[in-house]
Amino acid sequence: MHRLVHAISPSSGTALLQARTAINGVAGICDPLGGLYLPETGTLVVSDLHLEKGSAFARRGMMLPPYDTLATLRVLEAVIARHNPNTVISLGDNFHDRVGSGAMPETFRRMVATMARGREWIWINGNHDPDGTSGLPGASMDELRHAGLTFRHEPSKGDGIGEIAGHLHPAATVRRREKSVRRACFATDGKRLVMPAFGVTTGGLDLRHRAMSGLFDRGKLVAHMLGRDRIYSVRYDNLIR
Repeated sequence: MHRLVHAISPSSGTALLQARTAINGVAGICDPLGGLYLPETGTLVVSDLHLEKGSAFARRGMMLPPYDTLATLRVLEAVIARHNPNTVISLGDNFHDRVGSGAMPETFRRMVATMARGREWIWINGNHDPDGTSGLPGASMDELRHAGLTFRHEPSKGDGIGEIAGHLHPAATVRRREKSVRRACFATDGKRLVMPAFGVTTGGLDLRHRAMSGLFDRGKLVAHMLGRDRIYSVRYDNLIR
């Protein structure tokens, strides 16, 4: 939840330290709030919002704190305000299940509509929400090729050159001041980038998990880890094993 706290009340006098990267030669900026900004095209990329996760669990008789959608949208508002993008691309699992899009309360719909006003908005379909969105601005699609890059939900099995994907919720662990610190991260080897999950109640999968196997050249892999107001960039070999 530190991202929400920093989004609504950033530390006064604290410089924001983002991280610059490149995906197949296309420049990108990794933001501590979890968005990737592509300055050449004015595009903001987010992934795995998992909106209405709390209501999805409630329908199954499992209670979660009911703040997830509001909190995630507040963080999204903050990162959009910071970069003022022309285009927003959300890389799938935008909602936690097929029902969430149609059942989302009107208050939250208005928040999305306000953020989308004057912008192109693309919803990439994910495995949790394969049917796209309902009653929200923007277009839904399975995959988008845009400005020399490919945007999709799940990383492909191929070489992934120029691919930006989500789905895996990458996280990494480092040792800092005699203790282990685990954070969600952007993971990239310069050819492909896998986004951190943006939803405030989403978990993470360690970069050393077998699901990550074969996706990256580990000799070039960097984890851009999300901190309170900065990105910590750590090479794969320096992560805790």
